[in-house]
Amino acid sequence: MTESKLQQTMAQGFNTYYNNSVLTHVHMPQAIAISLGFKFYNSSYGTTNLLLESLIGKAGDRDEKIHPGPRSYDGTYTEMTLDCSGHSFKIESAVFESNQYVLVTPLKIGIKPPSLLISLAILWNRPGYTCLENGRLLAHTPDLDLEVFTDGTSVRQMNTGLSAPYIAVELSNPVAVSTKAISAEELKPIMASQKKIVQKQCEKYGNLSEAYNAMRTCLAWDTIYEPEKEQICSPVSRLWSKYWGGYVLFDWDTYFSAMMAMVENKDLAYANAIAITNEKTEAGFIPNFGSCDDGKSRDRSQPPVGTLAVREIFRIYREEWFVRNVFDDLLTWNRWFAANRRLSNGQMCWGSTPYEPKKGMHWETEGVNQRLGAALESGLDNSPMYDDMPFNTNTHMMELADVGLTGLYIMDCEFLAELATILRKADIAEELLERAELSKNGLEDMWDEEFGMYLNKRVDTGEFSRRVSPTNFYALFSDKITPGRVERIINGHFYNSEEFYGEFMMPTIARNDPAYAEQNYWRGCIWAPTNYLAYIAMRKHRHISCVVEACKEFAEKSKNLILKEWNMYGHVHENYHADNGMGCNLQHSDKFYHWGGLLTLIALTEEGYVQGPETGL
Repeated sequence: MTESKLQQTMAQGFNTYYNNSVLTHVHMPQAIAISLGFKFYNSSYGTTNLLLESLIGKAGDRDEKIHPGPRSYDGTYTEMTLDCSGHSFKIESAVFESNQYVLVTPLKIGIKPPSLLISLAILWNRPGYTCLENGRLLAHTPDLDLEVFTDGTSVRQMNTGLSAPYIAVELSNPVAVSTKAISAEELKPIMASQKKIVQKQCEKYGNLSEAYNAMRTCLAWDTIYEPEKEQICSPVSRLWSKYWGGYVLFDWDTYFSAMMAMVENKDLAYANAIAITNEKTEAGFIPNFGSCDDGKSRDRSQPPVGTLAVREIFRIYREEWFVRNVFDDLLTWNRWFAANRRLSNGQMCWGSTPYEPKKGMHWETEGVNQRLGAALESGLDNSPMYDDMPFNTNTHMMELADVGLTGLYIMDCEFLAELATILRKADIAEELLERAELSKNGLEDMWDEEFGMYLNKRVDTGEFSRRVSPTNFYALFSDKITPGRVERIINGHFYNSEEFYGEFMMPTIARNDPAYAEQNYWRGCIWAPTNYLAYIAMRKHRHISCVVEACKEFAEKSKNLILKEWNMYGHVHENYHADNGMGCNLQHSDKFYHWGGLLTLIALTEEGYVQGPETGL
């Protein structure tokens, strides 16, 4: 297998590949797009309302509200309910025998039935054209001709805002839209059959079936075709990609998306891990973000979790070509951290390195070689841990040795050494283990005996910082920690209700921190990635009884957290309120951000559906 062959294999047939609307079904590789839109009447905001592109998670009062139901990665079946302007619909789609079928069922309509607008276009400048000929909606490409059928009653709609050929039908009864002529009644049993297939895929996870459904549904809807690099990948959400002008891949977010996909979808796991690795900068590190038109954070990286993702995917599928494809880039990234973010004693600091701007975009200057840039590199953008910390513009690092980064770097070195051994690179494995050992020794100097925790430490003064977060638990990636210290960390901090323990866990700053009450982004909210990394760091010490019980409870609370808003609204949030477990009442929390599914991955790991990373290759 090669990277190009992987993408060619994935980009075949129908799926919801178009970023700007979840109601667009695209046939690849021809890029023939069947799009659904609506024209509503008697809207409370005016006489008519046009909805031509639909996205999950919009927050405006006039925006569509979508409650996603079960769906598969491959488009076998998708389901959602859509509410807008006082109207409500159930929309199901299925790919069956290579044909695309959509069933739109009105649940609530006004005095005058809305119109369903069915348009046909060729996307991404692919060759071909679409047309309306004698009432038939047709697409012509060099490799495929396609006709779109509907059993709906045609209505004349001229003011639609559409530039592509379209058909408008009345939506007073269920309507079928398909590439093979069929009625809505005939389509219903096909939808029911396809839905059962998707539900059965979730049922094998037992009491975690609905949590798995939430994780998969969110990641599947957030997976798109990105035309600039001709790749299928999973940006954090469609809303983020639209705001960034096409697509944006964030570093640790995308590696985590690969890990969530690996449970069921090998190709998507490979594609996401490769996509973000390919965003590497000229300096050799994986950037905080890579976006369209070569937009990159060339001053800063993000938490080094790439090797973790690649190792875990390899442990399931055992395909060496995949490891070989990304290994050199992961190694260069690891060496970059050592050269640019490491102190002589092996402790690590977040930083931001100046460079000559290439595009004139905001993030090429904002925060560069400043504390803000270093905080952004941590991934915990506005964390109170970094408030007012001095920044050294000569070393380009925050004057704070960071427990979280030091622990993650130890993990990265050790796991990358395992992959080096798989590839028969013994000298590189030895180099990596030497770096891991240096950071383990440096970490030991970050232990505060009085506080009973590994703490961030000021580089300029040598003082400990007792502003603690789940990242302090990343120290547990080191095997040098004594059982006594592990017990103090778990009993004194994990189970401490003034810090992290509670119905909803873990807040990203201790509950007794002055910033906790803000519940704004990384200032107290619960985030799935810090939960996941703290959890797998704890698992490294499962030979200690209190860790076993803590992991079990942590997994249960993580599962309950993702299910709370999923069951209510179909949301998988970017972050959650640490007191009430909600995401909708927060200032900044995308409602359909795929890494929220890591809460499910914790539970799947604890229940044995995914092997824990603490076991070897």
